[in-house]
Amino acid sequence: MGMLINNSSFRSEMLELAPVTLPVRGTVKVPGSKSITNRALLIAALADGESILTGALYSDDTRYMASALNQLGIRVVTDPDAGNFVVTGCGGDIPAMEAELFLGNSGTSMRFLAAMVALGHGRFVLDGVPRMRERPIAPLIQALSDLGVTARSTMVDGYPPIEISADGIPGDTVTMAGDKSSQYFTGLLMAAPYAANGLTIHVDGELVSQPYIDITADVMAAFGVDADIDEGYRQFRVAPGQRYQGQVYAIEPDASNASYFFAAAAITGGEVRVEGLGMESMQGDLDFVYVLEQMGASIDVRETETIVRGPVDGVLHGGDFDMADISDTAQTLAAIAPFADSPVTIRGVAHNRIKETDRISAVATELRKLGQLVDEFDDGMTITPAPVTPAEIETYDDHRMAMSFGVTGLRAPGVRILDPGCTAKTFPDYWDTLLHLTGTNRLI
Repeated sequence: MGMLINNSSFRSEMLELAPVTLPVRGTVKVPGSKSITNRALLIAALADGESILTGALYSDDTRYMASALNQLGIRVVTDPDAGNFVVTGCGGDIPAMEAELFLGNSGTSMRFLAAMVALGHGRFVLDGVPRMRERPIAPLIQALSDLGVTARSTMVDGYPPIEISADGIPGDTVTMAGDKSSQYFTGLLMAAPYAANGLTIHVDGELVSQPYIDITADVMAAFGVDADIDEGYRQFRVAPGQRYQGQVYAIEPDASNASYFFAAAAITGGEVRVEGLGMESMQGDLDFVYVLEQMGASIDVRETETIVRGPVDGVLHGGDFDMADISDTAQTLAAIAPFADSPVTIRGVAHNRIKETDRISAVATELRKLGQLVDEFDDGMTITPAPVTPAEIETYDDHRMAMSFGVTGLRAPGVRILDPGCTAKTFPDYWDTLLHLTGTNRLI
C-alpha cells in the first residue's frame, strides 16, 4: 500500500494525496479529546487544590484555553512530552480583576470562559480571529444578562468581542434556546457551582448536540459536583454549595478525530482499531461507527477499543442519516459519500453553519468541485455519488474540512488539500498518523 505526499512540510500551502493500493489496516492512537480537555482544564481551574490532567490534547484550542487561564491568574503548567496539564485551582475565586483574552477560533474556549469570568470581580474582554467574530454568542450574553451579569458585545451585537463586567452570578434561573449550540449550556453548567444560589437552566425547544451535555456532567461529577440533567434535556440543575476538588483525571481519545480512521477502513475494505475508545466512552461521536455499520461496514465496540472493518469490495451503501447528535462527524460522512452506491442524505446539522466555517455550505462547495451532485438544504444535504474528479480543496481554516477530505484522497486521485496545517486546531499530528496507518512515511 502507499500514500504519497508531494510536499516537504505539512505546513505547506498544499498537500496532495495519492490513493492507497491495498486496504488500510492498523491500530491508531488518537490524541485526547478536545471537548473533554477544555472542560477539564476549566473545571480544574475552578477546583480546590491541584489537578493533573493525563492523556490531554495539546493543540491550538487547548493552548488558547490554558493561556487564558494563566492570564486569569490560575497556574496551568504544560508538559507535552508526558501529555499532561498540571492545574492549580483557584477555589472558585478568579485572581485577576482585568484581562483581555484572545481565543483564536476556539468556540469552546470562548463560550466556556465567558461564563467562568462572570464569577470573577472585574472587567474581562474575550476576542478571537475574524471568523470568531462571525460566530454568534448572543444566547449566552442574554443568559448572563438575565442572571444579573453585565455582559455585552463591543462591536457587533451578539458576536465577539464581548466585555463582561463581573461581580459574580447572582441569579439562579435562566432560559436559553437549544437550537444553536450546547456549548452555551455547558459554559453555564460548569460555572454553576460557584453561582450565589446555584443554577437552573431551562431549554427552550430541542437541544442540539445533546451528548455533549452528558460529557459536561460526567467531567463535573469526576471533580465532585453533581449536575441534574433531566431525561428529555429540558432542564438542568446544579445545587448551590458544591465545589470542585482537584483530581488526577485521565482524558480519553477524541472520538470525532477517530472517525477519519474508521472511515478510512470503511472505504478501502480494511480494518482499523482505535485504542482507548470503547463501550465506556462518554463521547457521543463514537456512534459514528453505527452509521458506517448501516452503510455496510462491520464494527466491534469492545470495552476499551473499537474496530471497524470495511466491506471487502469497498462499496458502501447510501442512506438517510440524522447527525444532530454527532454533528462533528457529518463532514466525515460527506467526504466518503462519493464511494457509496446510492445517495447519502445528512440532516439535523443546521447548527454546523455557525462553527469554524459554514460546514454545510463549505462541504457542498468542495464536493461539487470533486464532481458530486449535491442538493443543499437548511440543515444538511443530499449527495448523489459520481466519479471523483481531481480538485483543490479549500479548507476554510477548518480542521475538520482538511481531515475529512484527506480521507477522500485515500480512494480518489488528485485530491489536493489547501492549508493542511489547519489540523493543528485539534490534531497537530494528523497527517503523520494517516501516513503511518497507510504504511509509508515517504514524501515526494
